[in-house]
Amino acid sequence: MRGTHGGSHIGGVMHADLIDRIYECSVVPDLWPDILAELAELSDAHGGILFSARKTLNWTASENLSDVFEAYVNDGWFARCPRRVCLMSKAEPSFFVEQDFWTSADLDRNPIYRDFFRPRGLGWSAGTGLQMPTGDMFVFSVEREHERGPIEREHVARLNTLRPHLARSAFVTTRLGLQRATGANETLAAMGLPALLLDESGAVIEANALIQDLPDQIRWSAHNRVSLSDTRAAQLLALALSALDQPGESHARSFPLRDADGQPAMVAHLMPVRRSAHDIFARSAALLILTPLGGHRAPSAALLRSLFDLTVAEARVASGLALGETLEEIAAGGEVAITTVRSQLRRVLEKTGCTRQAEVVALLANVTLGRGQD
Repeated sequence: MRGTHGGSHIGGVMHADLIDRIYECSVVPDLWPDILAELAELSDAHGGILFSARKTLNWTASENLSDVFEAYVNDGWFARCPRRVCLMSKAEPSFFVEQDFWTSADLDRNPIYRDFFRPRGLGWSAGTGLQMPTGDMFVFSVEREHERGPIEREHVARLNTLRPHLARSAFVTTRLGLQRATGANETLAAMGLPALLLDESGAVIEANALIQDLPDQIRWSAHNRVSLSDTRAAQLLALALSALDQPGESHARSFPLRDADGQPAMVAHLMPVRRSAHDIFARSAALLILTPLGGHRAPSAALLRSLFDLTVAEARVASGLALGETLEEIAAGGEVAITTVRSQLRRVLEKTGCTRQAEVVALLANVTLGRGQD
């Protein structure tokens, strides 16, 4: 499934259409195989796969890899494969390739590659994973034929432009157990998290009962609207809603929702309702989901980076701040100009809804993974 025109998908109308179809998959998961095939085409790869886990493991793949990964799961290879563990260990919000973890000699000795992938003509991949504080986990990967050689960095960069959208859509898919949504009310209930459907103006079309459990964060106002008690979060929500139909924009945002003490308590994820998802979410323009943050155990910078779509460079700045480094030290460590680091810091502040460096550090200290998730 080689692509000769994949670059055209990363700009303009084709890119916007692909993003719309990615969000469509969130509640119509039987469309994922086509999206996975297109991700593979963009990477000059053979096919793609999505693993998701909440209470049980679910997976889907492009049609040409379905039989391969059925054997991968049913014959016990998935449980033994080190790729998932390696992906989850990386802090950057990125797709990774084999060379990020192993040498050629390591791969030659690795039974997963030696005895499973290579005999089936595969052996190179680019993958990414994320564990949410809710316990949900998902992994995307594109798989390439061994004879073609490793997936190039420019293809990884191309996949990374789509990663935030893939992550949000996969999160909903995971909450639904890869089952097709049947109706707005049933779908919101199945989320198991506070969720709202909004129209273009921000009016509530439908909400689940869990929203009522958040009187300190969510308040009902006139004309069937909700207001966020966190002023900065309310501003970010309004901006995200206004950008939903702007071509070339991200169409979605994730941002912290603070409690009365100013501490991050939840993360709000706004996702557009696209294409056939309107059959389920009639009259809705966006789905807003609120995910709680964990307790005050060891901070997870990696989770923050993934939740807020920081680039690798921006993530490096956030991580440095969390470690107590000055901007000058971050610049020296990355061998970049201090003006570059200051520019990256402004982007970190914008994406996380913070106004000061100290707030970024506090946010990092409050975003944690659930117990037992390494």
